[in-house]
Amino acid sequence: MAYYPDESTRTDTDAQHLQLLSVFHYIVGGMSIFCGCFPFIHVGIGIAILSGAFDRPGQPAPPPFFGWFLIGIAGGIIVAMWTYGTLVIISGRKLATQRNYWFCFVMACIECLEVPFGTVLGVFTIIVLLRPSVKGRFGVGTP
Repeated sequence: MAYYPDESTRTDTDAQHLQLLSVFHYIVGGMSIFCGCFPFIHVGIGIAILSGAFDRPGQPAPPPFFGWFLIGIAGGIIVAMWTYGTLVIISGRKLATQRNYWFCFVMACIECLEVPFGTVLGVFTIIVLLRPSVKGRFGVGTP
């Protein structure tokens, strides 16, 4: 005989799952922002190249283009990772307050690209968000 929980048990389970997913979104978002700080090493190297710190007497200096290249690429990666991490944290907040269903769903799909933690979190978030009872909590699909 199959067990079908009553409405109150399912609602409590949905609330617990959404709260747990929210916490993990905060963690993954924070990890993304933290990892986005590592390219600052490359920015520092690029600045050192431009300032002449790698110039040696009797040897050709590194071209300034290479310094600008390092700064540009690293800066782009920093901005992208900080933006992504911030959006994941916002998604976690929206899961906790049960607002903006489609924002949370799209972010869960994008998170699947971040291997391994984002993939696991994204898949579990999609599974929970596809439940009809969770859609009802967000007010999706109700006239």
